[in-house]
Amino acid sequence: MLVDFDNLPEDSRVWIYQASRSFTEEELENIKTALDEFLKQWTAHGADLRAGYDIKYKRFITIGLDQGKNAATGCSIDASVHFIQQLEQLYNVDLLDKMNVSFKQGEYVAYKPLADFRKMAKNRSVSPNTIVFNNLVTNIAEYRTNWEVPAKESWHNRFLN
Repeated sequence: MLVDFDNLPEDSRVWIYQASRSFTEEELENIKTALDEFLKQWTAHGADLRAGYDIKYKRFITIGLDQGKNAATGCSIDASVHFIQQLEQLYNVDLLDKMNVSFKQGEYVAYKPLADFRKMAKNRSVSPNTIVFNNLVTNIAEYRTNWEVPAKESWHNRFLN
């Protein structure tokens, strides 16, 4: 069951997929249509899942699920991963690679392998105040307050010393 992301409860579970590049406006429209269709039919053991999505900076797809109604199961999570894999293939983009880091450089969102980010921190090309995207947040409350934060307030901090 598709609902507006902003209407999901704060404790709704989130999955964040960061793209290896920005999507074009046309791609975004097609992705939104595909997300609408997927979430309308997304179920767990035949029960509707109350879910919505948010797309930020033309490169982050966040799926939110109200687990108070029905929780995700292994099969429903597999279905969502399969859907994301289809987007990867269709748009020739990485969305599932967790070994990459996204951070702001001015208004631009940079996407680098973790090893490169580590080198940039060592060379002081990124600082404790560099805005990073903490894709490890687990619910909407954290997504709203701890997703886009200075590196010193995220797990990225370990590379800054």
